[in-house]
Amino acid sequence: MREKIHTSRVIVVEGKYDASRLAGITDATILCTDGFGIYTDTDRQKMLKQLAKKNGLIILTDSDAAGFRIRNFVTNIVGADNVLQAYTPAQQGKEKRKAEPGKEGLLGVEGIDDDVLYQILQELVETQPQPKAEPAAAQREITYTDLYAWGLSGTAGAAERKAALLKKLDLPPRLSKKAMVQVLNRLHTWQEIDTLVQTEL
Repeated sequence: MREKIHTSRVIVVEGKYDASRLAGITDATILCTDGFGIYTDTDRQKMLKQLAKKNGLIILTDSDAAGFRIRNFVTNIVGADNVLQAYTPAQQGKEKRKAEPGKEGLLGVEGIDDDVLYQILQELVETQPQPKAEPAAAQREITYTDLYAWGLSGTAGAAERKAALLKKLDLPPRLSKKAMVQVLNRLHTWQEIDTLVQTEL
């Protein structure tokens, strides 16, 4: 079994099926634009701007016109200097889960062969410098257990507390538990979130 590709950059894709495919190839944080939903989701835009500035982004959208519009939109709002562009080949076909091919008849990210996706990402990561890493001093990572301890998951009133925290941090309200842990670890320290939870929620 080949080793997963590691990058400290955050990979941005269009949808959950794209993210699911890439999760088998890389251990990077993968976030979705929810297609054209990114155009009106100001919280998600703010989150991507923060992540782009701190970690850098890799944008990997479909090779059709819609994918390029989304790619350009995200690049423009976060700044081209903070982005690496990953492109899939324009291959004709349709994804297995779909009854009909897309408007342009091209495979989306989810339909591209694993080996091709692996090569695209590996070449990009190997040839481009990684964003400047944080000092190696050990920082306590935020975990699912912390979310429970803070009353943000699995406890009475957790949904309300989670929504309040995400709003305070300018993060999208519909982040999944997994994405929330990943994004919090990218943007904040355990101590920052613990203090915020204890004093303001």
